[in-house]
Amino acid sequence: MPALVLLGAQWGDEGKGKATDLLGGSVDYVVRYQGGNNAGHTVVVGDQKYALHLLPSGILSPGCTPVIGNGVVVDPSVLFSELSGLNERGVDTSKLLISGNAHIITPYNVTVDKVTERFLGKRKIGTTGRGIGPTYADKINRVGIRVQDLYDESILTQKVEAALDAKNQMLTKLYNRRAIAVEQVVEELLGYADKLAPYVTDTVLVLNQALEQDKVVLFEGGQGTLLDIDHGTYPFVTSSNPTAGGACTGAGVGPTKITRVIGILKAYTTRVGAGPFPTELFDEDGEALRRIGGERGVTTGRDRRCGWFDAVIARYATRVNGLTDFFLTKLDVLTGWEQIPVCVAYEIDGKRVEELPYSQTDFHHAKPVYEMLPGWSEDITGAKSFSDLPKNAQAYVKALEEMSGAPISAIGVGPGREETIQINSFL
Repeated sequence: MPALVLLGAQWGDEGKGKATDLLGGSVDYVVRYQGGNNAGHTVVVGDQKYALHLLPSGILSPGCTPVIGNGVVVDPSVLFSELSGLNERGVDTSKLLISGNAHIITPYNVTVDKVTERFLGKRKIGTTGRGIGPTYADKINRVGIRVQDLYDESILTQKVEAALDAKNQMLTKLYNRRAIAVEQVVEELLGYADKLAPYVTDTVLVLNQALEQDKVVLFEGGQGTLLDIDHGTYPFVTSSNPTAGGACTGAGVGPTKITRVIGILKAYTTRVGAGPFPTELFDEDGEALRRIGGERGVTTGRDRRCGWFDAVIARYATRVNGLTDFFLTKLDVLTGWEQIPVCVAYEIDGKRVEELPYSQTDFHHAKPVYEMLPGWSEDITGAKSFSDLPKNAQAYVKALEEMSGAPISAIGVGPGREETIQINSFL
């Protein structure tokens, strides 16, 4: 029963979609287990580019069943917009399964997200404004709306009333906004019920039965390790658990079922939104990484902050997730640099620190300690095996592997589906 978790080992945007798509042909189920449409995956198939936000990347692989697990928060309008866009391009989306226990992002969740972020001013977190955080807050406060609630109008109405009792007080008295009508929200949500019905099922049962039948199940995390609500750079994090443990709670599969945990690493580092970023570059190198790497958020459209590879956070990701493998992406972006700095440790208050500091204050003050590695100028996008890479590129990969604490089993040398070097099989 091969169950694999595939997740971001940095701050997200590492290329998880490409990795998931690479495995898609061998995988029976691909499961999103947390997050919502604040995640973004770009998958290139031939000359076609697909931007996915809520849907699992496996939806592009024929024969693979895509699943939205109970740990995901779902905006129905975004879901159907994304499905419609794929259908128009000839992609079969009929096999999609959605957990009846997944929570719904309501219109008032989006409103609350936007007004509270604006209210924070310079202290803002850098959310996508899509209602993700408020929806998870409602879930924890036990006033959330689940997919299954759309099929009982009485329960739905009671839950919307309970949620809006407090939110309307906040919107009108604190933010000077108009109150939201219960009837309007209920009517809008009920309008999605029939369209959702063909996809809704008990995904926990489906996935566990699939594993018992020796099907291959891939659990796909959104965002990245350093954005985890518990293990990331709090408070500049997402509202769920992208780390490997989140797959168990977000999909309803026990930890003993997971056989492999694959972390996706960029050959450099990027981040979207606010928060500490020790290797961030503000010079020509940072701009070159952004331009060559096409570093713009799939979901937000914001330019990503760019910096050199940080081995400290890679080691941290290995530890927190129990990583068995790395998939190194965008190695081709580094072609052309004479020397490539790699952060091997931090300097904090004059002391060298080789592990991620647990203190938010220390991490904000961390300065990167770099080791210089020789670069390469040869085009590597046509490389089919590790030996095809220039010697310095091979040495760079081996150095990152040694520093990060897990084997690099695949390397992305270009954006295309076929532009990947597979060193070790993930299955």
